[in-house]
Amino acid sequence: MDQPANIVVIPREDAVFWLDSEGWWRNDGGRFRKKKIIDYFHRHIDRDENGYFVLQDKGGIWEKVYFPYEDTALFAFDIRKENSGIWLVLNTGREILLDPETLYIQDDRLYAINNEECIRFAERAMIRMCALMEEDENGRLQICTGGRKYVITEK
Repeated sequence: MDQPANIVVIPREDAVFWLDSEGWWRNDGGRFRKKKIIDYFHRHIDRDENGYFVLQDKGGIWEKVYFPYEDTALFAFDIRKENSGIWLVLNTGREILLDPETLYIQDDRLYAINNEECIRFAERAMIRMCALMEEDENGRLQICTGGRKYVITEK
């Protein structure tokens, strides 16, 4: 994302909004309700050496807000199968090809790693992924894709 030259940086501890562990934006008033605002915030998530931020235009003044998040800033909101691959549709709007070897389960939640970024599967994506999973003879979950089976590790 190209950034304007003049930016006001808001540190994480001063942000007035955060991303909860389920991928919902919140502030002191509760969970954001307006889809347009929710989508805007998700689409404007970016990352640099200081962490995740949302870049927003506040009437000609650009704010780079490093926001807190309870689990991870990236969520797979949906998946789509294409040929022998699985594409993750992220909360940011990006789509990335899943590397099934990076999948893991922690606290009954499914995650993947992409370029050192942790991605949590939101409920819809998790339900769709379940259709691709089965248990092996040792009771471990595995995903079947591209003609191969990959055991999903537990942390």
